[in-house]
Amino acid sequence: MRISQFKNDQARDRYRTAYERTLAELWPGQRTALDVPTTFGTTRVYRTGPPSGEPIVLLPGSGGNALMWHRYVDELARHRPVIAVDAIGEPGASVQTTPIRDGRDGAAWLDELLAALEVPAAHVVGCSYGGWLALSHQIHHPGRTASLTLVDPAGFADLGLRFYAWLIAGGLASVAPRRVRPRLARLVGNSAILESELMGLMRAAMGFRRELPVPPVFPDEELRRLHVPALFLLGARSAIHDSREVADRLGRLAPSARVEIVPDAGHALPTDRPDLVTDRILQATGR
Repeated sequence: MRISQFKNDQARDRYRTAYERTLAELWPGQRTALDVPTTFGTTRVYRTGPPSGEPIVLLPGSGGNALMWHRYVDELARHRPVIAVDAIGEPGASVQTTPIRDGRDGAAWLDELLAALEVPAAHVVGCSYGGWLALSHQIHHPGRTASLTLVDPAGFADLGLRFYAWLIAGGLASVAPRRVRPRLARLVGNSAILESELMGLMRAAMGFRRELPVPPVFPDEELRRLHVPALFLLGARSAIHDSREVADRLGRLAPSARVEIVPDAGHALPTDRPDLVTDRILQATGR
């Protein structure tokens, strides 16, 4: 298997320039950057907030990095330490050296990262692909997760035509003139395209080859092993699954989990309803 990496040095340098500019624009406040070695490569994280307490660990969706949480960090850091992660294998400041073949490898990477950061118990928040990683970690490495908040997580349906059509439509809409993007965002159901700075960063990532596994559907026996406090926030109009079916399945297999289907929201739930997502994260962490 191959590893995620830039196509060449020029692509890497272009992206890093765009990344540093976007970081300075979107996250101008105080932060500490750490590069943490793991078996799978060096992982960049940003720490902010109080020096002690169980931290909130933020995992991005596919193709994203720590900067996708820029509008959340200040509010969350008023209550708890925050660790925002450039997930290994995604475009960002992390550098992958070993393939991640499946959910077990992804879980092992996250467990190594938390151990290296000396985090015995974390409130893990994962969006989409990051939600799949967070849940995989809790299933395969129980004991280090204090709570889970999973924002329209992957791993509950095969990614079909509907998802790829949503993805392509969003990509095309993101390069349209800025004045028409709000209308296009409503049309394609993807408010993330209104994050102009992050869309620019994603365009800079065109020179990045992402080599990570497609999330398989969690089998029943794994979901039955979910025993930590877990909140599933599902967009009613999600492009990756039928949210009602997911809620019903979790009700049967993981009765301790809480599920909230958010009306008038889709897979881009963090940009559709940022205030609601922030509030639910803080509720789940016992603020």
